[in-house]
Amino acid sequence: MSESTQEYEGKRDFRKTGEPAADGERPSDLPDPPLWVIQEHDASSHHFDFRLEADGVLKSWAVPKGPSTDPSDKRLALPTEDHPIEYADFEGVIAEEEYGGGTVIVWDRGTYTNLKEDDDGEPVRVADQVADGHVTVRLEGGRKLAGGYALTRMEGRDEEMWLLVKMDDEEADARRNPVSTEPESVKTGRTVDQVAAEEAGDRAGGDPGGGDGSDARDDAGRGE
Repeated sequence: MSESTQEYEGKRDFRKTGEPAADGERPSDLPDPPLWVIQEHDASSHHFDFRLEADGVLKSWAVPKGPSTDPSDKRLALPTEDHPIEYADFEGVIAEEEYGGGTVIVWDRGTYTNLKEDDDGEPVRVADQVADGHVTVRLEGGRKLAGGYALTRMEGRDEEMWLLVKMDDEEADARRNPVSTEPESVKTGRTVDQVAAEEAGDRAGGDPGGGDGSDARDDAGRGE
């Protein structure tokens, strides 16, 4: 267990959840680094987990309404604990009694380009951008999302909250709503309902299940 994923591992009992432990093994079918992934998580509060690879982990935010392709939309994003890189390949059902219980699919993923530069024209590390409260990246290689996105920490709040906003570029499109119109996993082509139904059938047939899981806060509007 690395120091950066201690919180992640401390919240999970890997004898009961199919979620991956941090073993340092990058799944072979993941995009090249740095990757981004968005996982739909149908937990006690439905949300989408927006994750960026940085410093060997996935920096993560729970977005209750999911990402938008409309620059006028400001989507609430709630920071969650760092996740291991292996989590970017995780899809399945987390038992209801476990942390983040619910169904997870890999909704979209690809690689990204860092858009923020320092005074010398060098990219600013995403981990440093997170610490500064403003992250700008260009998403590439996805099937549903593309182009620039900005994450900005809201000041003056008792609880840390961010906003996820689509940048006004060639990929912006106020007419699209992929969260509603493109519900299938880019990994398996299944929806969250199909994953839940298939794994329920496996358990009924004697398979203990466990799926590939995901994270999420159990209180309303807060999830991973």
